Amino acid sequence: MTLSISTWNINSVRLRLPIVEDFLKRANPDILCLQEIKCQNDQFPADAIAALGYGNIVIHGQKGYHGVAICSKLALTEDHRQDYCGVGDSRHISAIFEWAGRRIRIHNFYVPAGGDEPNRDINPKFGHKLDFVEEMKRLSAEAEPNTASILVGDLNIAPLEHDVWSHKQMLKIVSHTPVETEGLLDVMRQGKWVDLMRQQVPASEKLYTWWSYRAKDWAAADRGRRLDHIWSSADLAPMLKGIDVLKEARGWTQPSDHVPVTARFEAA
Repeated sequence: MTLSISTWNINSVRLRLPIVEDFLKRANPDILCLQEIKCQNDQFPADAIAALGYGNIVIHGQKGYHGVAICSKLALTEDHRQDYCGVGDSRHISAIFEWAGRRIRIHNFYVPAGGDEPNRDINPKFGHKLDFVEEMKRLSAEAEPNTASILVGDLNIAPLEHDVWSHKQMLKIVSHTPVETEGLLDVMRQGKWVDLMRQQVPASEKLYTWWSYRAKDWAAADRGRRLDHIWSSADLAPMLKGIDVLKEARGWTQPSDHVPVTARFEAA
């Protein structure tokens, strides 16, 4: 019995619906988690996505900004929306699904980007990001009895040395500063989360999921960052069979600057 879960910061789901549809037809994941949908719940293109077999959809939308959604072939129950930092942003949604006799809660996050200046005293956006990450430390992969956990999303932090194109040059750049990377690693450690992407791809190898729009030739420059993540509770980690980072999607027509990442599981 197999399970595939994809995560993708789509950077406006209505604007990029054609490539979402194309991806679902090509990759055919069981669950697709989208971030930065940039629309209210009633504006989400649910009918078009349901027509491709994803009739179970939970949304936490916001007008023009942020927003997350889970689109699933499997039934979703007990959906929950957490208002991190209490500012009213739509940056988290979770739901329960069942697979291989297991009850699993999937969390979908869109962590604040944090602006350009890594100093909370002069950049409130960076302070907001650090506060958000601090609050995430309370989330345990073992929070619910008899329930496994998966956490996906655009976490806007590349925590390891080879999650960025140049560790030395990125140390003072938002998304790879030590205060951010240590914060995210603490979220993982304290919550007992397993970094499934790095379970599959050794930490010594470069691994990116995002390439800036600012690069004239993103592929040639290849100055990427691993901002998108898939984690799980320890009990699911042995079932991981593969991770697919669809780099080619960065070159699709009117692309997002992020690409889809898919985790494939297989039950014993």
